[in-house]
Amino acid sequence: MLRNDEIAHIFDDVADMLEIGGENFFRVRAYRNAARAVRDFPAPVAELPRERLKEIPGFGADLSAKLATIVATGDLPVRIELMRTFPKGLLELKNLPALGPKRIKLLADRLRVRNRDDLKRAIEAGQLRSISGFGPKMEERLLEALNREPKTIKPSRITYAEARTTAGSLRAYMGTCAAAERVEIAGSFRRRRDTIGDLDIVTASQNAPAVIEHFLAFPAIIKSLGAGDTRASAVLNNGLQVDLRVVPRPSWGAALVYFTGSQAHCIRIRRLAQTRGLLLNEYGLYRGTKLIAGLEEEDVYRDLGLSWIPPELREDRGEVEAARDGRLPRLVELADLRGDLHCHSTWTDGRASIEDMAKSAQAAGLEYFALTDHSQRLAMVHGLDPRRLRDQWKEIEAISARLPITILRGIEVDILEDGTLDLPDEVLQELDWVVASVHSKLDMEPAAMTRRMTRAIRNRNVDVIGHPTGRVLGHREPSDFDIGEIMRVAREEGCALEVNSQADRLDLTDTACLAAKHAGVKLVISSDAHSTRGFGLLKYGVGQARRGWLEAADILNTHPRELLRERR
Repeated sequence: MLRNDEIAHIFDDVADMLEIGGENFFRVRAYRNAARAVRDFPAPVAELPRERLKEIPGFGADLSAKLATIVATGDLPVRIELMRTFPKGLLELKNLPALGPKRIKLLADRLRVRNRDDLKRAIEAGQLRSISGFGPKMEERLLEALNREPKTIKPSRITYAEARTTAGSLRAYMGTCAAAERVEIAGSFRRRRDTIGDLDIVTASQNAPAVIEHFLAFPAIIKSLGAGDTRASAVLNNGLQVDLRVVPRPSWGAALVYFTGSQAHCIRIRRLAQTRGLLLNEYGLYRGTKLIAGLEEEDVYRDLGLSWIPPELREDRGEVEAARDGRLPRLVELADLRGDLHCHSTWTDGRASIEDMAKSAQAAGLEYFALTDHSQRLAMVHGLDPRRLRDQWKEIEAISARLPITILRGIEVDILEDGTLDLPDEVLQELDWVVASVHSKLDMEPAAMTRRMTRAIRNRNVDVIGHPTGRVLGHREPSDFDIGEIMRVAREEGCALEVNSQADRLDLTDTACLAAKHAGVKLVISSDAHSTRGFGLLKYGVGQARRGWLEAADILNTHPRELLRERR
């Protein structure tokens, strides 16, 4: 789901390209105002029903339709079309100090500047001074910025959730190609890595040219990187590269294994094939020149003496040996979750009432959920002190009396700098569920952070540590602490660790999930939902847990509510 700032960025991009291209002032202003209105709107516009989009200031039927298109597809057709012809380097000049669309248009019109290199040459030649408003001080600032590493519009990797929107559109589009018999998105996306660098799409067809032609007509492509007899590559409007590979139908399974990866996994199974006197490549498993398997993935693994290995496990972390010995885990599935143990409401920073959250949790198929609004330390979200927390319990009791879903009285309590908690023990012990999280000074020295977290874990009122490392993908590095010591103490105290399903967190990491499993630490997959749509995030946490080899038995909220707090 796109955030307001991401939607606003799309409107701004269109306005910038139109303005630099000399488009009508009123059309430019319409997109600029739309970006401002979306950015300033107090609720996530992507969550608004279509009929409520007109509540956004300045949004009539036309802008509402454009906004609905962005929410549904992740982009606007006009932006895609503009980016096909607009010099990418020219748009990137917006990242330089004092350069807005008007000044960039002047540079483009007067000096034929198209990118950073052109601008640098113009400055060094003294040409900028011929344009009113470009003096020596601005030249100095621009040159200094140009000599630093260029800033990109988008990071080189995007989250799995961001890639999922694009992958879904691409797969659906390729599915309309009559020549394509099978279509699948492979690579790191199929392995559900937390971040994605590019997309690999594998198709089976007897008519590769027709499939390639269809692929290159995908509306979101802004640049073709070339095409051959069985492959093609292109860049999409969101900066993501897509690589297409077409194979004959008898090679479908082998190609899917090969292009799903990982590289380390493929090397391991190719070596296994060699020990059996076989050759494995993207076209099949061969004995000499005879194809013995390749039609389906299961055929390839079976003839290597292995059970089929779920894509999430293909990282050469022991999955080949487990598949050989019949020890592969039955990975957790979304349907295994019976509850959600980290959710927020309008009592703090959530966007929906307790009752609306309860109804949405029920609609998501959950039997229970814990309402865990923030504690008093987080003044910016009007965190709950003991008095307000008890007031909230009264509302929970009233709602519980008329709804069939169980609402657990919970809190997300802050772990203070010394490891104590933000609410007194006598309050915490009255709660059904306590999430303890670090929200401040996440860059403490490793030894101090380890002491801080272990002290919180040793508090008998704490059920789970929320988003344990505090990372935000692409924006904030994880806190540094002794994960082994944290897990040892968590196991000793019976405290769980959270797998946070927020798309930009996915915290714990997959390897930490696996380490926790080996250490005997229980885990919780939580949505950290702040809206009624937030329960839909659980699928991302499940994907992360699957990469960490987790089974339903490893996860507390696959259990009935009555078994959650046996240790108390």
